[in-house]
Amino acid sequence: MKKYNILIKEMAVSAGKFLKSRVGKIRKIDYKDDINIVTDVDLRAEKMIVGSIRKNCPGHAILTEEAGKIGEEKYEYRWVIDPLDGTTNFSHGYPFFCVSIALEKKGEIILGAVYEPMRDELFFAEKGKGAYLNNKRINVSSINNLQKSLLVTGFAYNIHKANRNNNINYFRRFLKTAQAVRRDGTAALDLCYVACGRTEGFWEMRLNPWDTAAGYLIVTEAGGKVTDFKGQKFSIFKKEIFATNGSIHQDCLKVIGKK
Repeated sequence: MKKYNILIKEMAVSAGKFLKSRVGKIRKIDYKDDINIVTDVDLRAEKMIVGSIRKNCPGHAILTEEAGKIGEEKYEYRWVIDPLDGTTNFSHGYPFFCVSIALEKKGEIILGAVYEPMRDELFFAEKGKGAYLNNKRINVSSINNLQKSLLVTGFAYNIHKANRNNNINYFRRFLKTAQAVRRDGTAALDLCYVACGRTEGFWEMRLNPWDTAAGYLIVTEAGGKVTDFKGQKFSIFKKEIFATNGSIHQDCLKVIGKK
């Protein structure tokens, strides 16, 4: 496991430093749909990470945002990668984006690393061994009152087309019940901010496995709680996530469940 610990951190930091070096220097932007973009930088960062995995871990499967599934369907280990979470932020020079990498063993996430290059912050967790920020142990906040809690959320790229399940109704409810709500544009970092106590909760809809895999482990290892909107066990393949410090979790779910 030590080999994988070292590798995941090295890949996240290396790709993150590459992203930082390319801020304001994007050569090409393509559109997956009307507004969901991918840049040449996303693709090059992903290629760096995938190449490192193939070199150091031959036989491991890979799931990435841009390339999709790589490797055999039957696998013991699988890497789940978002080479650039916060592409819209990055493309505008807005300094809030990251690299997110997780490692699964037999379907269970055992390692997670999220690197934010602009602040040089590396969030890391190993299953059963706690969560860390730049090698210092982190824990969720102790705030137990929703009215004193800072929450964060996000919206799907195609929110302008979605008539239902667009999160606006939940956003409105939490604006009235929490201390404040932020929208930062990167789910992976939003989860890490819950883990280190900068915020008390994060929710979002219609995410993908690479958005949440690493952050999910980091939150749980920091003492937080992660479920779907009904309080059921979370899976990276579910489209709903609610992550909190645990203390406000039930109160948040009550807000979500209101008619």
